[in-house]
Order: sequence, then structure tokens, then C-alpha cells
Amino acid sequence: MGKEMIAMLLAGGQGSRLYALTQKLAKPAVPFGGKYRIIDFPLSNCVNSGIDTVGVLTQYQPLVLNEYIGNGQPWDLDRLYGGVHVLPPYQQVSGSDWYKGTANAIYQNINFIERYDPEYVIILSGDQICKQDYSDFLRFHKEKGAEFSVAVMEVPWEEASRFGLMVTDENDKITEFQEKPKDPKSNLASMGIYIFNWDILKKYLIEDEDDPESENDFGNNIIPNLLRDGREMYAYHFNGYWKDVGTISSLWEANMEVLDPEHSGINLFDDDWKIYSRNSGMTGHRIKAGAVVENSMITDGCRIAGEVKHSILFAGVKVEEGAVVEDAVVMGGTIIKAGAVVKHCIVAENVVIGENAQVGAMPTEEESGVATIGAGIYIGDNVKIGPNAMINENVKDGEEQW
Repeated sequence: MGKEMIAMLLAGGQGSRLYALTQKLAKPAVPFGGKYRIIDFPLSNCVNSGIDTVGVLTQYQPLVLNEYIGNGQPWDLDRLYGGVHVLPPYQQVSGSDWYKGTANAIYQNINFIERYDPEYVIILSGDQICKQDYSDFLRFHKEKGAEFSVAVMEVPWEEASRFGLMVTDENDKITEFQEKPKDPKSNLASMGIYIFNWDILKKYLIEDEDDPESENDFGNNIIPNLLRDGREMYAYHFNGYWKDVGTISSLWEANMEVLDPEHSGINLFDDDWKIYSRNSGMTGHRIKAGAVVENSMITDGCRIAGEVKHSILFAGVKVEEGAVVEDAVVMGGTIIKAGAVVKHCIVAENVVIGENAQVGAMPTEEESGVATIGAGIYIGDNVKIGPNAMINENVKDGEEQW
């Protein structure tokens, strides 16, 4: 029996602009929001939307991501028929190759899709923070009689040239597609989330693969080819929370927005649309007498003896007496020693920040930016790390890096 719709989740991204955070893991595996990884959001959206079959296409630094997904149990995707499947590039009769583009990645997994004989396929991105009901998107697709639909959001006109844009008529039918144009005709930005009729998607994937000039990309090739042929193409307006966390600043901003769910639009405490994740297995957190914690998210296993304000601390973080953490994202297993000051920065997993070190700084008129410390780095005592610094190597006692 075929599935109505299955999901194909593109999760092979390198995340080069997040360099210090993605040297050893794929962007969808980057921790987010205290207890999650970015990929938890599309996986949870699938389950909450009634999609029980998900192919996760991995490529760059897949080890952490593969281990994290496992058999899919945290998302109720450990199914006998369907469930979650990690799909790396593999050896085929015709040879082996890396995924060359987003469309080629799906093409190489046509056999996986055919196993479930779906009527529709939804293509998802593994590097966005978004809470979205895909069943409502599918309802729109069917009501329009569409062969292809794309989720779009209105963006400010001054930012429109940064996006792939859909030009539509009064019925939301797509009449033109502009890829990051200098002179935008629309401010409807593609979210990189597509629904295809499977027969149409398969036809265009095969044609695209046979074109030696193609970049094998949905935005550059598949969508323009659909338009060329006059296919039924529609834009679905999404009005919820969506953020592409492809830069250090956008990742930091999205984490800070978690601390203000009443105004930011991202509510991780919503029982009606839960975001699921793999449990750390640690004990509860402990806040010692004399410690100060204000408007922060403190997760399992944390030990707080210092001061934490407007920050997110992942599992197992230790903040020693006299240390100050403010406007910061501190990932799991990090130790912030006595007297250290950590402000306006992202600190990756298993970092040690030495006594009386200063990492980052609150923005001023002259200087602003988010300092970033890569995973496993040792920051020595009395070190000074300036705003915008990206640290990928250990820093010795007393050194300064700006």
C-alpha cells in the first residue's frame, strides 16, 4: 500500500559560514535552543503533520548526525514500514558519486521513494528553524490542483535580493522565479520547502540528470524547467516562525528569540506542537546558593554557582563562582571557570574557559558582533577574546585575540 506523502530531508550541508561550529559536524546537527539540534525541527514537524516516512540525505561530516538520528525513536519514527532512514551517497551499478546538488541528491534516491509509491513528495531543508504544519501545505497543494508548490514568506523589500523569489498572480499561481535578483519583482521568498506530485518530480529529475549542463539544483534548474513547460505551480504563504540559521549572527539571534516566546513567534513550550529531541540522560540542573539566574534556559546536568542572564545553557554546562554569562549560547559540557566573563557569544560543546578570561563583549556604537568558540577548545586564564572573533585553536594564558 502506497503512502500519500513522504518527506525527503536535505541534511548534507557543510554550513561554511558557521565554520567554528561545523568543522566536525553537519549544519543540521548544530545544537540549538538548549536541548535540541537543528534537525529536530523538520523531523518533529513531519511527525506532528502525520508524515511517518522520512529520508534524511546526509553527506558532509555525517557521523554525529547519524548517531543522533539512530532508529528515529525520539520522534516516533522507528516504524516497520516507513520511519526515518539515513541516506548517504552509495555505490550503484552505474558507479558512485557524491551528491552533486539538491536535485541530484533526490535523483540518487529514486529507488527509496519508489519503495513507498507516494502520491506526493515534500522536500525539506535540514538547516532551518521552523514550526510548520505540512498537512496544511498539502491541503493547499491539492485544492489548487498543483503539480508543484513552494512555501514562501514575505520578506522586507530591502532584503528581497538575498532570496529566491516567486512572482505570482492573484490566485497564488507562480508566473516567474527570480534567483537572488538585483531588481526584485516580488518579496515572496522561497523557504526551500517544496511539495511535488511524485510522477512530475520523477520525470524532471531524470531529465535534469540527462542534461550535462545542469547544476542539478532545484532553484537553478528544476523550478525554471517547470516554469518553461507551463506546469501548475503555486506559492503557499506561510506566516509562522521561520529562520535560516546559516550565519553566526542569525543562529545567535534565533537562540535569543527562544527566550522571548511571547514576542518572537518561536515557542518551544507549546504542548500542541512539540519539538522532540534525544534525551541527554543527565540529572536535573543545580543552582547553588548565591548564584543568579535571570531569563535563561538551563538544561539537564548544569551546575550554576555564578551569574547567568539572558542566556541558553545546554546539558552539563558548569558556571563557577564569580563567573558571568550574559546574552550567550553555551553548548553542552562546557566549563566556565571562576571569574570568567562570557558575553554576546556562542560557545560550542566541551570548551573550557579559564579563570578571569573575557570572551566577547556587549555591542557598542563602535564595535559589535558575536564571538564564536569552536568545540573542544581550551581558553586559558586571563585571556581576552574580542567581539566577532572566531576561535578554532586553543588560546594560551594571557593571550588576546580580536
